[in-house]
Amino acid sequence: MPPPKHLLSALIAASLLAGCAVGPDYVRPDIAMPQRFEGQAAVDQRHASASADLATWWAGFGDPQLTRYVTLALEQNLDLAQAAARVAQARAGLGAANAALLPSGNVSGQAARVYQSVETPLGRVLNSTPGFDRYGNDYEANFNASWELDLFGGLRRGRQAALAEYQASEAGAAATRLAVAAQTADIYITIRGLQARLQVARNQVRTQQDLVSTIKLLYSKGLAADLQVSQAEGALAQVQASVPVLETGLDAAMNALDVMLGTQPGTHRAELAEAGDIPTAPRIEATGSPGELLRRRPDLIVAERRLAASNARIGVAIAEYYPKVSLSGLLGSATSVASGNLFSSGANQAAGVLGVRWRLFDFGRINAQIDEAKGQQAELLAAYRLAALHATEDVENAFSALVKREEQAAVLAQGVNSLSRARTASFAAYQKGVVSLIEVLQADDNLLRASDERAQAQTESARAAVAAFKALGGGWQPHQYEAVAVK
Repeated sequence: MPPPKHLLSALIAASLLAGCAVGPDYVRPDIAMPQRFEGQAAVDQRHASASADLATWWAGFGDPQLTRYVTLALEQNLDLAQAAARVAQARAGLGAANAALLPSGNVSGQAARVYQSVETPLGRVLNSTPGFDRYGNDYEANFNASWELDLFGGLRRGRQAALAEYQASEAGAAATRLAVAAQTADIYITIRGLQARLQVARNQVRTQQDLVSTIKLLYSKGLAADLQVSQAEGALAQVQASVPVLETGLDAAMNALDVMLGTQPGTHRAELAEAGDIPTAPRIEATGSPGELLRRRPDLIVAERRLAASNARIGVAIAEYYPKVSLSGLLGSATSVASGNLFSSGANQAAGVLGVRWRLFDFGRINAQIDEAKGQQAELLAAYRLAALHATEDVENAFSALVKREEQAAVLAQGVNSLSRARTASFAAYQKGVVSLIEVLQADDNLLRASDERAQAQTESARAAVAAFKALGGGWQPHQYEAVAVK
């Protein structure tokens, strides 16, 4: 509701005595979080050869090339350059909000040469004066100062909003940094996984080619049927067709890695040409509780700081109910005779002004602005609560994927060993005429599928570890952003 229309002096006196700003003071919202992650116990029971510090988690994978690429990305990535520019913009906005609370001053001066018309009423009067000179000189030098008195705290609330936005931009830059490190590691692991799958497929192509050669030799001696040759050739073509698909995915991943490093696609392809091992996920330590995510994950800090800024903007809008009071003054010298008299006592001039601006008959628009600010605050509060839920979800999903994919990879490793022995035995039995070619082809297909699935499981478990480190905030230690008291 608008304030009662009592005297301006009473309003100013009451404001000075109260010494506070209009609008609600910000209080960080409480969000109910569980005491422990559901998947924490399973993650703690993992048997990993190495552990990783959250601050430099990528080094825990034990792959020097992975560490190098992440380091390069953190130095060269263009998303980080944009984030740094956004921080600079927000810092400038905070500087402007600080400056609005202080007096402003400027110095002005002018010199003019005037030739007076005698055809105007003033010119006719002056022309009738003895000794009138149509030529004249005007000189003036002034210092002006003005200051808006923040009696009701609108400017201070604006400074609070600017400070919160600046803090959000800082946290946003940290979130971008974490995302760049995680995405770089994820792409690198994907490259190694695709290379492993390509190696499996190419080995299988060679095996199938040997099988086709063997069957054709038997066919030439009348020991194999034409149907068997066709079956072997069809199986070979099927395996060969999978190679271009994997090569396409590998090319795209290598190009994506170059872009993450801020370089042209193809720059690092030669370094990655030789296949390497799929990085092994390290042990995840010091994960903390779900509640600590609210203080550690930079994206949640962004959401919380933007909520704080929206709360301050409610006060900015409410301050429009009240009059704006400003002080301004002028101190200078002016003469129209000669420059030598510019700073004489007779040429001195001064002025002091108390200004008042009050949107007295505009409360409808002010009400709408306040309602809009409150609506934005409610929206950002819901967004903050939702972001906290998604953060916990990210951690739980990453923990589950990490544990289950490692279990899958272990089972598939045993299966590959068994199927490799079975394939060798089936081919030997085929050569002896004990089994048909169908059994050999099925054994080949089973071995190929199991080997490919094992490579995928190893890749996905390492990617899940990257996702877990990202979901946990990557060890970023934020500033303790507390509500700024309004004095």
